[in-house]
Amino acid sequence: MSGTFDDYLTADARLVILRELNQQTDGRLNEVMLTKALDGFGHNRSREWVRTQLRKLAELGAVRVTEVGTVMVAAVTRSGVDHVERRSIIEGVARPSPEA
Repeated sequence: MSGTFDDYLTADARLVILRELNQQTDGRLNEVMLTKALDGFGHNRSREWVRTQLRKLAELGAVRVTEVGTVMVAAVTRSGVDHVERRSIIEGVARPSPEA
């Protein structure tokens, strides 16, 4: 993936989001929990930035987003799971590294 370093960071953050969602029993997390998860991986971003990434991932078909009150809840789709598990590639999301 070519582009700026910011593009790289954004693609990596999107992968972190998909991985976090995929690890949940029901495949869902809200934007607050995702913001905290991203912070743990060094992506110190605002909730509004996370909301923007969730909308983009929804456009790409990787997640479904619903709003509960004022909070966005993301659910990983089959396409998102396939990307995390290296069965397909979603442009704009970093590729997962092979499991060691």
